[in-house]
Amino acid sequence: MKKQLLGALLLILSITSLHAQNLEISGTITDQLSKEPLVGAIIVNLKTNDYTVSDASGNYSFEAESSDVIEFRMLGYSTFSSVAKNLKSQVSLAQDDYVLNQVVVSASRDAQQREEAPMAITSIGTTMLEETKAQSLEQVINKVPGVLMADLGSEQHMMAIRQPISTKSLFLYLEDGLPIRPTGIFNHNALNEMNMTMAQNIEVVRGPASALYGSEAIGGAINMITKTPSLVPTVKVQLRGDSYGYKRVDAVVEGTTDNGKFGVSVGGYSAIRENGYLDHSDFNKSIVTAVLSYKVNESLKLTSSTTYMKYQSDMGSSLDSTSFYDRDFTSLHNFTKREIELWRSTFTVDKKWNENSKTVAKAFFRTNTLGQIPSYRIKNDWTNPSVAKGEVNESSFESYGAVIQHNQKIPSLRTTLRVGASVDYSPTAFWANYIDVERDENGRYVGYTSTDSVLTDYQTNLLNTGLYVQVEVNPIDRLFITAGVRSDHFKYDYKNNLGEEAFSGAPNSINYFNAITPRVGATYTMENGLGFYANYSVGFMPPQVSELYRGVKVPTLEPSYYNNSEVGTWYSLPKGIGYVEVAYYNMKGENEIVSVLQDDGSYNNENAGSTIHEGIEVALHFKPISEIFVRVGGTYANHTFDQFSTGKEDFSGNTMANAPNWISNMELTYKPKFLKGFRTSLEFQKVSDYYMDNQNTKKYEGYQVMNLRFGYQFKGFDTWLNIMNLTDELYATRVSRSAWGESYNLGAPRTFQLGIGYTISKK
Repeated sequence: MKKQLLGALLLILSITSLHAQNLEISGTITDQLSKEPLVGAIIVNLKTNDYTVSDASGNYSFEAESSDVIEFRMLGYSTFSSVAKNLKSQVSLAQDDYVLNQVVVSASRDAQQREEAPMAITSIGTTMLEETKAQSLEQVINKVPGVLMADLGSEQHMMAIRQPISTKSLFLYLEDGLPIRPTGIFNHNALNEMNMTMAQNIEVVRGPASALYGSEAIGGAINMITKTPSLVPTVKVQLRGDSYGYKRVDAVVEGTTDNGKFGVSVGGYSAIRENGYLDHSDFNKSIVTAVLSYKVNESLKLTSSTTYMKYQSDMGSSLDSTSFYDRDFTSLHNFTKREIELWRSTFTVDKKWNENSKTVAKAFFRTNTLGQIPSYRIKNDWTNPSVAKGEVNESSFESYGAVIQHNQKIPSLRTTLRVGASVDYSPTAFWANYIDVERDENGRYVGYTSTDSVLTDYQTNLLNTGLYVQVEVNPIDRLFITAGVRSDHFKYDYKNNLGEEAFSGAPNSINYFNAITPRVGATYTMENGLGFYANYSVGFMPPQVSELYRGVKVPTLEPSYYNNSEVGTWYSLPKGIGYVEVAYYNMKGENEIVSVLQDDGSYNNENAGSTIHEGIEVALHFKPISEIFVRVGGTYANHTFDQFSTGKEDFSGNTMANAPNWISNMELTYKPKFLKGFRTSLEFQKVSDYYMDNQNTKKYEGYQVMNLRFGYQFKGFDTWLNIMNLTDELYATRVSRSAWGESYNLGAPRTFQLGIGYTISKK
C-alpha cells in the first residue's frame, strides 16, 4: 500500500513538473516613460541561464518553470526581475543615467555600445529630459561636460563646445542624424527650430565629426533623436508658465495598432512670452511633428517624420555696462524682430537583409524662410545723432537630398563595415534693403523708414555630395578599433541680381570646395570596468555663403581645417553605483577666416589665422544609495591664437575672446523612498572669467548660478516647480567689447517655473 501511495505521489509530482517546464512566457518590453518598444533587451532565466532577445517590436517569448526568476537587462536601463508566474504581458524598464555603457547612435549612424565608440559622446536620456522640464534647450544641454550653450532669450543662443562662445559655423545641429540646415547657410540660433516635446533623447558629440557627417562638425555635433510611436495608446498634455510672462502648452498623441504594424506619434508645443524681464523681448513659437511608422514585415520598416514651425520674436538690444550693472533692462530698439517659418520632412527605409546586414536610406525635404530687422545691423550716423542706418533682410532655402548607409557585419573577421553616401541640393536666396532709422533724445531707435536702396540680392544653388566609409574591428575581446574617411564636394552656383557698384557686387560665379576628412581611434575596456580610448580626427568648414558674397566684390575664400587629437578614460564604479569619464583634447585650426584690413581702410574676409584649443573634460555620475544621485561635469580649457593677424593688429599668442577657462555644472538629486514619485534637485552652474575682446584688454568676471527643482508624479499626474537662478544673481550669458563699448547679453533673473501634466496610457 505504501509503495502504491509513493508511486502515485511521484507521478503527480512529475506531471506537475512537466507542466511547469512547458509554461510559455511572452510579452513586450517598453521604455517606462516613453512607452516605446525596447529592441535588443536581454531576458535571462537565472535558474537555467537560458536567454532570449526582444525583437524589433520589443516582443519576446520563451519557456520557463513558474517558479523561475526572470531578469530583464538593457544597456542604459535599470535591471528588472520577477518570478515567471507573476510576469505581466508588458514589462517597462526605467532609464538609468548612472550607468556608463549606454547605447548611442551618433558615433556611427547605427546603434552601438558607448564603450565601442572612440570619442567623447554623451547621451541625455528621457529620464533627464522629463525631470529637468526645460523651457529652453540650454537648461539641459549645459549638463553635458565641456558644453556651454549661451541663452540669448526666446530660445535663441550661442554655443561653446571645445571652442569659445561663438556664432560661427563650428557646430553641427542634427535631427535623427540629418543636418537641419544645408552647409553654407549656418544659423547660430538653429536649435530654436527643434521640437523639444518630441525629443526621445539628445546625443552630444564633442570634437570633429566630419569623417561621418561632413562639414561644420568642428567643435561638436548635437543630435536630437525624435520619439518613435509608443506601443500603447498614449495621450500626454502639459501646461506651464513662469513669473516673467512665459506660457506654454505641450501635447503628444501616439500609439501602435494591436498587430504592431502601424504606429503614429504627433506632438508639439505652443509657447508665448509677453512683458518679460528684458524690454522688447516678446516671442511666440508653435511647432508640431508627426511621425508615422509602418512595419511591412520583420525585416522592413518605413518611417516618415514631418515638422512645421512658425516663430516670431522681438530682437531687443544687448545692454551696455552702465545699464547692466544698474539693472536697467530697457532696450535701445523697439521695432527690431525675427520671423521664421519652416517645414521639414524625412522618409526612412530600414531594411534588414539578415542578422549581419542592414541598409538605412533617408530622403529629405526642407524649406525655411527667415526674415528680420536685425538689431545688430543698426549703426549710428556720427554726423547726425538723431538718425542711424540699418537693414531689413530675408534668407530662404529649399533642400532636396538623401543619405544612404549600409552596415555589414563580418563575423569571421570580427569586423563591421559601414559605407554611406549623401547628396544635398539647396537653392538659397538672400536680399537686404537699406532702412533709415530714427533716434529719440535718449538715443533709442524708435522707428524706421523703408528706402529703395538695395544692399544685397542674390541666389546661390548649393550642391553637396559626400561618400564615406567606416570600419570597426574587434580583433580581441574588449578591444575595438575604428577607422573612417569621408570625401565631400561642394558647388556654390552664385547669381547676383545687382551690379558691381552695389554693396554686394560680386559677379556671377561658381565656386568649388573639396575635402577629405579621416578619423581613426581605438577603445579598450578591462574586466574591472576601466577603459581607455584615443582618436585622431580632422574637421573642415567651407566658407559660408554670406562670408563669400555679402559685401564682397571678389570671393576668394578657402575652407578651414581642424586637426584634433584626444585621449580618454572611463571607469564603471563597483556594484553599478556610477561611473567616471575623463577626456583630454588638443585641436589646431588652420586657414581660419578672419577680417583683414585692406590698403583702402576697408576689411575683407581672408584665410589668415590659426588657433589652438586644448582642454580636459571630466564627468562623474554617482549613486551612493538608491535615493541620492550626484552628477558632476566640468572642463578646463585654453583657446589661444597661434598665428592670427588682421593686417592692423596681431593677436598671435593672445587668448581668444569669450573663452572661459573653467566651465562646470553639477547637480544633487534626491528621490525619497517614503514619498514615491517625489524628486528634488539642486543644480550649480559656474563659468569663469574671460576676455571680452581679442586684444585681451578687459575681462568679464564670469558667473555662478544655482537652480532648484521640485517634482511629483502620482499616477498619471506630473507637477513641478523650478526656481531658476535661485539667488537672483546679476549675470550675462555673453559679454563682448569693441571700439564702441561693452555689450552684455543679460542672463535671466530669479524665475519661478510652474507646470502640471497628465498622461493617459493603456496599461
